[in-house]
Amino acid sequence: MAQGMSNSAACREVGINRRTGTRWRYGRKVVDRAGRERVYSPIAEQRDIVEVSPRYLSEDERIVIADLLRAKKSLRAIARDPATISRNRDPRTGKYHPFQAQRRAAVRRTRSKEGKIRRDPELKEFIQQHLDRRWSPEQISQILRAAFPDEPDRHLAHETIYQAIYLPHRGGLEHKPGLLRSGRRARRRIDERATRFIAPGTLINQRPAEATDRQIAGHWEGDLIVGQGNRSAIGTLVDRATRYVKLLHLPDGRGAEHVRDALLHAFAELPAELARSLTWDQGSEMG
Repeated sequence: MAQGMSNSAACREVGINRRTGTRWRYGRKVVDRAGRERVYSPIAEQRDIVEVSPRYLSEDERIVIADLLRAKKSLRAIARDPATISRNRDPRTGKYHPFQAQRRAAVRRTRSKEGKIRRDPELKEFIQQHLDRRWSPEQISQILRAAFPDEPDRHLAHETIYQAIYLPHRGGLEHKPGLLRSGRRARRRIDERATRFIAPGTLINQRPAEATDRQIAGHWEGDLIVGQGNRSAIGTLVDRATRYVKLLHLPDGRGAEHVRDALLHAFAELPAELARSLTWDQGSEMG
């Protein structure tokens, strides 16, 4: 409604009754049968305090997805995992409600991230005993199916067991020296890993507001697609506002100098007003 939408339109967008929306805006007073009065305050605008990783959908991205779905675009034509979109669609009508989806995502983020193993003392003890006997997580994953054949919730992937070892706050497994048969070092935390880039870069949350808002053309996102066996690669540039795509041909390799030269050539073909900024994905394929 802060953007000029009417109460009725906003309620339809969120998926609630118009009267419910009015009560949310202005609050209400209820008197029960005993004569007791209860006052419900208006719902204040909520602001995200915690910075959310850009790999999760933002509210603006959800609105774009809703617009594309209304335009009859297929799930795969939208630049997001189809499963991410489909699980937020109304199972009855097939409609996608961006604001409802954003609220559900915010609630999920506030929930405890305690893992299955910590929540199940019997399962935790079973796994810990086998780790103490120098069983590998792969072996334990297999034996769980035989030990608990009728309890699929206790059938865990070996990666879940690894995470319970290296993230004790989630799994609660005791990490002893030489706990794993392989004897390999503990996994390093993501924030402890050394960067592969010499020069400090500008973080994605520090880019211009006009780039984040997708209102002005000329702000691009770049990525590198590597072929099978790392034998070929192609770069992609997508304008955040118009979704126009340019391809970077890399016939001589995907090293930093090859990507740099391809970018310079691509942007040299654009007028200045369409070459404002570039946000480049720093995935492992750039190594």
